[in-house]
Amino acid sequence: MEQLTLVQIIAVAILPVLFAITLHEVAHGWVAQWLGDDTAARLGRLSVNPIHHIDPLGTVLIPGLLLLLKAGFLFGWAKPVPVDFNRLRHPKRDMALVALAGPLANLFMAIVWALLIRLAILIDLPYASVPLALMGQLGISVNIVLMLINLIPIPPLDGGRVAVGLLPYQLAVPFSRLEPYGFLILLALMFTNSLSLLLGLPMRVLHGLLLGLAGL
Repeated sequence: MEQLTLVQIIAVAILPVLFAITLHEVAHGWVAQWLGDDTAARLGRLSVNPIHHIDPLGTVLIPGLLLLLKAGFLFGWAKPVPVDFNRLRHPKRDMALVALAGPLANLFMAIVWALLIRLAILIDLPYASVPLALMGQLGISVNIVLMLINLIPIPPLDGGRVAVGLLPYQLAVPFSRLEPYGFLILLALMFTNSLSLLLGLPMRVLHGLLLGLAGL
């Protein structure tokens, strides 16, 4: 997308980014409700309307800066959907299922964007298919990045909550105490290039599979 102007990049990116971040959070709330906690539903946070989930920093500023700086990837977050784990039927197990719902939602959206690219190729109408194909490629990339980063087993990332849910109690409790330091650990991984080394291979494999599904 190097040939596009900044305005065109923003126009192409806005829907994939909003959907990727918003539906990731809504998926947590949907699964929590299914497992017994209706906190998000009672607070009106199960809506797919992005306005209900926008975080000024994570949904607007960070993705916007990454676009302006041409960082080569997009990342962000929405306001977390509230989940009361004590209201879940099986709190320890269900916490892992609620956490896993977000990354799985991103995988689902990446597949949907791949199918939309294939549709765009079939339509072959320049004014519709080209923007849709560009949007789809960005949608695949954003959702893969969000899914893989969130699966890293560091609390409070989703992967960390899954790990807490799966570990035996005597290990889960001390592991969960890493949560206040999770963001600092993630930043350290980013600045030392460890994050790229960790996620590079699965990102390339998933990207290749989804582009193949898209017919590219």
